[in-house]
Amino acid sequence: MSISAVRWVSLGVFVLVGIPGMIVSSVNDRTGAAVTFGLVTVGAVLALLAATAVVTGRIPPEAGAPVTRAGTERAETEREGAELEAGIQDLVSAGADETAVRDLVRKAVRLGRARNPSDSA
Repeated sequence: MSISAVRWVSLGVFVLVGIPGMIVSSVNDRTGAAVTFGLVTVGAVLALLAATAVVTGRIPPEAGAPVTRAGTERAETEREGAELEAGIQDLVSAGADETAVRDLVRKAVRLGRARNPSDSA
């Protein structure tokens, strides 16, 4: 039996047998049957979790986001922002239209976020 089949059967047992069985048994005051359906449901959920874990595998730690200190990252962002503002002021002082320069910066930011959506948060 394939992993996909195990997952579908487990989900079917959980949704079609376990939950309705617990509800109907509880309504009819059959505590033993409700507990039995609950245990069957637990088995299906454990099989579903195990099958998913086998298929998904382990994500290596180096694949995650880089660990940085929030204060250092914020200071870096503040410094880069100050440098950008100084560059804009230099261009305006040299005769460039401030509105056009700021519009260009906005477009560059939107383009950067479109190419790397993980940085837009």
